[in-house]
Amino acid sequence: MSRPLYLTTTIPYVNAEPHIGFALEIVQADVLARFHRLEGREVFFSTGTDEYGQKIFQAAQAEGEGGQDYVDRYAARFDDLKKVLNLSYDNFIRTSSPGHITAAQEFWKLCDQNGDIYKKLYKGLYCVGCEKFLQARDLINGKCPLHPSSEPEEIEEENYFFRFSRYSDDLIKYLSNERAIVPEWRRQEALNLARELDDFSISRNRERLPWGVPVPGDESHVMYVWFGAFVNYISTLGWFHSAKASRDRPHSAKASRDKPSNLFEKFWQEGETIQMAGKDMVKFQSLMWQAMLMSASATLKKGGSPAIKNTDTIFYHGFIISGGTKMSKSLGNIINPLDLVCEYGTDAVRYFLLRHVHPVEDGDVTPESFKEIYNAHLANGLGNLVSRILKMAVTNDVVLPLSSEPNLSSANVSEGAKLDDFEFNKAMDNIWEGVCGLDEEIERTQPFKKIKIDSREARADILSLLTQLNQIAFRLQPFLPDTAAKIIDLITKHQVPDTPLFPRKD
Repeated sequence: MSRPLYLTTTIPYVNAEPHIGFALEIVQADVLARFHRLEGREVFFSTGTDEYGQKIFQAAQAEGEGGQDYVDRYAARFDDLKKVLNLSYDNFIRTSSPGHITAAQEFWKLCDQNGDIYKKLYKGLYCVGCEKFLQARDLINGKCPLHPSSEPEEIEEENYFFRFSRYSDDLIKYLSNERAIVPEWRRQEALNLARELDDFSISRNRERLPWGVPVPGDESHVMYVWFGAFVNYISTLGWFHSAKASRDRPHSAKASRDKPSNLFEKFWQEGETIQMAGKDMVKFQSLMWQAMLMSASATLKKGGSPAIKNTDTIFYHGFIISGGTKMSKSLGNIINPLDLVCEYGTDAVRYFLLRHVHPVEDGDVTPESFKEIYNAHLANGLGNLVSRILKMAVTNDVVLPLSSEPNLSSANVSEGAKLDDFEFNKAMDNIWEGVCGLDEEIERTQPFKKIKIDSREARADILSLLTQLNQIAFRLQPFLPDTAAKIIDLITKHQVPDTPLFPRKD
């Protein structure tokens, strides 16, 4: 029996509206969650919002709001994606929540007890966009390559640091597992980074940045946003609270059935863990976060408690660009996924992101390309196919037998293999081969003409088309869940759609 599956996205900053790049990430994760649930696997799917840091503090000030009011407002917009994109996540974690704050502070203590946190005076260039200090080797023409339009700030202050350099050998060993990172060239990138690590700052002076998680034992500092935010990947499962409950009470059958404890133990410790992230997150997710887990685990093991295992697999997707250019507010080429959903519908957006944006390379999206693909593959493609087959079935009273179960074993194996490799586009291609095949079968057999000559054979042809359409609908469930449900419902009720599934856009 398959191990339980834990899936998580990164948690985006709440200093702007949700963008299409994050929509790509969370839809990819949702497909994996839905597919494995349909296979009978236990799944815990988490997402949320990162609500601390200098960018958010400055954005709240600019809008004349207090920090908590600001993040409450924006976090709600990200949680709205659940309905907008038809997502099936199990928990929405917020880093400003009391439970997460406690977990982050306890995690800090574990790393501190292992001797991995120290304080020193530091002077360097700080990129507000990345929320990190930059080394000379990180700069291009004196600026951060990810935020070339803004000047890095020179900052001198006393901060706490994490002994990142201590974990070079351990990280190289962790990354030797080919499954630790997908795709392979990102794993090689991480290995190269692991050979040259610098300790990194993990706190900010409260006088300069009052909005953050207080450092345990030193109220004059708040945690560096990344350090505190990483802990969401386990706090969403009830760690530290569940682990403490297990340690503090006598072992018993009742204790082992404790739900919060089971979530962390079942899905992180005993399950398969998969994190989804953008390609600019390699150092953060596969090096910094993994080193922090190693540090905390060392303290736990000294105290006789189980270590927190490292993430099994981190998948890195590419960026979404528009017209060959990176999206930016100044260029006015940002595409809001909510706008696309309003115009085309949720499943149209899911379809485009899954099939027509490469999973690991940068994908180009423009309003023109979206419209062209929508009309060709959904309005004139799947939508038209459903109408044609159901019209023939209803007109000629061909009903799919109730006992006709979809034969999905071979398809699921094929699509499952593609999804195991995070090849969402190829999994969709598999299904669309069936869609195109049905169009070809209609043209070849022409039951709409044959019905006048040989009704028995024509009806058999229509039943074959209806059976295959039913199979396609079942296979579409993880990818286009609403569309799949509509097709299955129409077949079950023996109805022709009142309106097109995907109305053509002129």
